[in-house]
Amino acid sequence: MISIYKSDLDLSDNLIKINSVEPGSWINLVAPTDQELILISKKTCVPLDFLKAALDDEETSRLDVEDGNTLIIVDIPFTEVEENSLTYDTYPLGIIHTDSYIITICIKNSRILNDFITDKIKSFYTFKRSRFILQILYRVSSYYLSSLRQINKKSLMLQGKLHKSMNNKVLMQLLSLQNSTVYFSTSLKSNEVTLEKISKLEFAQKYEEDKELLEDVIIETKQAIEMTQIYGGILQATMDTSANIINNNVNTVMKFLTSVTIAMAIPNIISGIFGMNITGLPFSVNESGGGFAIVISIILGSTLLTILFLNRRGLFK
Repeated sequence: MISIYKSDLDLSDNLIKINSVEPGSWINLVAPTDQELILISKKTCVPLDFLKAALDDEETSRLDVEDGNTLIIVDIPFTEVEENSLTYDTYPLGIIHTDSYIITICIKNSRILNDFITDKIKSFYTFKRSRFILQILYRVSSYYLSSLRQINKKSLMLQGKLHKSMNNKVLMQLLSLQNSTVYFSTSLKSNEVTLEKISKLEFAQKYEEDKELLEDVIIETKQAIEMTQIYGGILQATMDTSANIINNNVNTVMKFLTSVTIAMAIPNIISGIFGMNITGLPFSVNESGGGFAIVISIILGSTLLTILFLNRRGLFK
């Protein structure tokens, strides 16, 4: 899908949607077809490889310059719903800076770019190309921080559930959050390297306000990296603790069942002996008729002594 926007200072909402490519416009491509990519490539003289680069979901953050066109690929956070639960992942966003246009390419519709389209971001203009790019990058860093706060809140909620019930669903949700922090950490570190490269480009050093904005973006990215490491460590510790608790519970159950098996073995042994079809067994001939009661008493007494012994050794706790 191709959407083309342009800032108009004469209008109150600033951003208008236009039907053709004009100098100073912003071309937003969302999951474009091959025909759309070829069309934009011809209209803007941007290499087709630049336009296709961000459509590979395995593409890493990088910077490339060719014939006056600058390609910036950064990983941006996405939230998805799986089994009634939010999961977090990252996808590449391509930003192309030319002498006349700004082109953005993504395989999915991004909340970050939608904030610009719906006029949630004030004081941005499509013809101020370098400033616009830095504002997008700042928004990317802000969304990382926002997603990380959501991950932290969700992990605290799941930790509370673990105190009540340690079922597989809660553990799988914790594992999903832990995987999200790994994705975020990898993407943020790649973005940091790309931002350092951008800071050396001419268009990022042209205006003092742009230099300050880029510094803010780098600071936000480093803060997000630190938060990712902290939350990732907390989730890892939670998973390790959960695994230890589960193992301890299993050991406790096995210990109890073993103790019960030992206690039940005593009556079986004694009753097995007295059940032999041979002569000469004690109490087999008892004039008073109390042989059965004596054997039962022996069984109960020995079983009780066994239980007391095992309990003192902590095997019934």
